[in-house]
Amino acid sequence: MDSWLLLLTCLGFLSLSRHLIIPLLTYLSTTTAAAKPEDLKTRYGPWALVTGSTDGIGLAFAVQLARHGGLNLVLVGRSPAKLDRASAQISSEVGNHVEIRTLEVDFATTSDVERVVRDGIGGLEIGVLVNNVGMTYPGARYFHEVEEEVWTEMVRVNLVGTTMVTRAVLLGGMLERGKGAIVSLGSGAAAVLPSHPLFAVYAATKA
Repeated sequence: MDSWLLLLTCLGFLSLSRHLIIPLLTYLSTTTAAAKPEDLKTRYGPWALVTGSTDGIGLAFAVQLARHGGLNLVLVGRSPAKLDRASAQISSEVGNHVEIRTLEVDFATTSDVERVVRDGIGGLEIGVLVNNVGMTYPGARYFHEVEEEVWTEMVRVNLVGTTMVTRAVLLGGMLERGKGAIVSLGSGAAAVLPSHPLFAVYAATKA
C-alpha cells in the first residue's frame, strides 16, 4: 500500500474517533446514567442481551445496562474464557444483585444461530437487545483485494448473525409482549467512508 494512502486512512480513523465515536459514547453514558434503575425494567423488561459483550463497546454497554438500568444480563460471545472474565468483571463493578448468564455463540461458524439463541434465552424476558457483534478485515484493502473467505465471514457475522439474533429475541417473546428495545450498532465507516476504496466491503456490511 502506498504510504500516502496509509497516512490518509490513519487520519480518517483519528478524525472519525474524535468527531463521532467519543461524542456518541459520552451521550449514551450521560443519558443512561440519568435514567432511574426501574425505568428500563418497567418499560422494556428485566433482561438485556448483548452480543460481542466480552470487551470494548459491548462490555461497556453491558456494564451500563446493569449499573444504571438494573437489568440482568445475557452475555453472548464466542470465547468461554472471555465470557467468564467479562461476567466476573461486571459482577465486581455493579454487585451481585444483577444476574448474569453467558451464551457461547460463534457467529462465523454456528449453523443455526437463531435456534441456539432461542434455546439459550428460553424462559427469560429479554427487554433490551444490543446487537454489537461485528468484524472487519485486518488492515485497509481495496475491494478486489478482500478474499472471498474474508468477506463471506464478514457478511455471516455482521449481517446474518445480527439478523438471526434479532429474530430469536423478537420471536422468543418480545413481539408477543409488545414491548422492548433493539439497538443495532452500525459503523461510522458506512456514513463517513462509504466511498472510500479501502473500506467498501466493510462499510456495506455495517450500513
